[in-house]
Amino acid sequence: MISLWMRLALIAVLSLILPCCTSKAGDDKEVRSFLERYFATWSAQDMDGYGGCFHDQARITFVGKGGRADSMGLTDFLHSQRMAHQTAPTRMNEVPLEMKITAGTAITQAAVTWKLTKGSETETGTDYFTLVKAEGGWRIIALAFNQD
Repeated sequence: MISLWMRLALIAVLSLILPCCTSKAGDDKEVRSFLERYFATWSAQDMDGYGGCFHDQARITFVGKGGRADSMGLTDFLHSQRMAHQTAPTRMNEVPLEMKITAGTAITQAAVTWKLTKGSETETGTDYFTLVKAEGGWRIIALAFNQD
């Protein structure tokens, strides 16, 4: 049987260790809100708002069939997204379906499955985000995504 002093010592040690190893419920809520804004601004064709979700040094990578990867910096990526909206024959809408978040204090990772609707066509895929806590909130520092 563990003595009272041993239990108190264990509680003291755990109270020091656990806060740095777990996320707070509020962190997930903040990250979920950020990710919802990311999808909403893209779907609304608000490219300024969408661009504001990214860190200036962000890198974006599309992973295609067979593992082929195409990577680009933020400026080129945002231009490609503007052009995708401008040249689309019908309005596009992308919504998150499920979010799996591993929250930290300075860096957070999230995997978000999504559905993209283009007229009568539907595509699904997953975005893998690495977020950094910057001035003003979370920002995307790395995004890798694929279509199913």
